[in-house]
Amino acid sequence: MTKLTRRTIVAGAVLAPFAARAQAPAQSWPSGPIRLVVPFPPGGSVDAVARLAQAGLQQRLGTNVIIDNRPGASGSTGSAQAAKSPPDGNTWLVVFDTHAVNPTLLPNYPFDNEKDLDPVMLIATAPYVVASHPSRPYKTLAELIAAAKKDPGKISYASVGSGSIGHLAMVLLGKQAGVELTHVPYRGGGPAMNDAVAGHVDLINGSAALLGPQISAGRIRPIFQMGPQRLPGLADVPTVGEGGFAGAAATTWWGLYAPAKTPRPIVDRFRAAFIESLRDERVVKQLTESQQMNLMFSTPEELRKFELEQARIWGAVVRENGIKGD
Repeated sequence: MTKLTRRTIVAGAVLAPFAARAQAPAQSWPSGPIRLVVPFPPGGSVDAVARLAQAGLQQRLGTNVIIDNRPGASGSTGSAQAAKSPPDGNTWLVVFDTHAVNPTLLPNYPFDNEKDLDPVMLIATAPYVVASHPSRPYKTLAELIAAAKKDPGKISYASVGSGSIGHLAMVLLGKQAGVELTHVPYRGGGPAMNDAVAGHVDLINGSAALLGPQISAGRIRPIFQMGPQRLPGLADVPTVGEGGFAGAAATTWWGLYAPAKTPRPIVDRFRAAFIESLRDERVVKQLTESQQMNLMFSTPEELRKFELEQARIWGAVVRENGIKGD
C-alpha cells in the first residue's frame, strides 16, 4: 500500500485535472454516428466481420454504426481514407492481411502504417484454402501440379488482390513445385468468389472464412488447405505441408485500427465493445464454425508486433519475386 505523504498529496492534487481531462473524451464519446471503414467490397470476409459486429456495437455504444466499403488498391484506398480521418473515435478500420504487405508492394503508398494508424486488436486468423470449380478435373494437389506441368500458365487462380498473402503463398508454391500458374487478382473476396463459383477462373485461394460457405454449398471443391494443420471443419482436406510443400503454408488475419492519436480511453472502450459484440453466441458460431476463424482478441501492442512480423516475412517475398501491386 502506498504511504500518504505531503508530497504524494500535493502531486495528486496537481495531476488530478490532467487525469480528468484524459477521461473526458471517453465519457463524452460517442457524440454521433461511428463509421467502420471496410477497404474491400461487400461480400468478403472483412465485410462479414464488420457487419457481424455492427448490431452489437450499436447496442453497446448507443449510436449508429455505418459500414463504409471503400475498395481499391489491395485495401490501401480505404485504409488511407481512415488513416487521414480525425482521431475523434468516430472512424475505425477493419483490415485484411494485405495491410502489412502493401507498403512494400505499392509505389507511392499514401500513408504510413505505423505513424498514421494506431492498432486496436488482432481480431482473428484463419488458414488459406485452395479450391476449384467442380467442373475442373484435378481433385488433389498432386493432380493439380501434374496438370500445371502439362500446360504451363494455363491454370488460373483468383485472389483478393496482388500482394495478398494468398497470392504470395501461391507464388511460393509455384516456385517450390516448379509450375507456372496464372494469377487473377480481384478487388476483394466477394468479386473473386463470384468468378470462382461461375467457373471463370480455375482456382481460388482465399481464407477459410471466405470459402467455407461456398464449399458447404458444393459450389466449389476444396483441393488443399495452407495452414499448418487441418481445420476441424475441413478434416478431409489435406494441408499443403502434407503434399510436400510446407514452405508455402499461409495464414490470413483480420485486424482493427484507429486513426493515430485516437485517445486511448476511447480505443479501450471501443475494443471492449467490439469484443463483446463478437462474443455473442450467434456471432461466435458464425465466425468459428461457418467461417472457420480462430478468434484472437489481442491487445493493441500484440497486434503491432504481429503486423511488423507479417510485414517482414511477406515483404521479403514481394521483393525477392519482383511482385507489383495493382
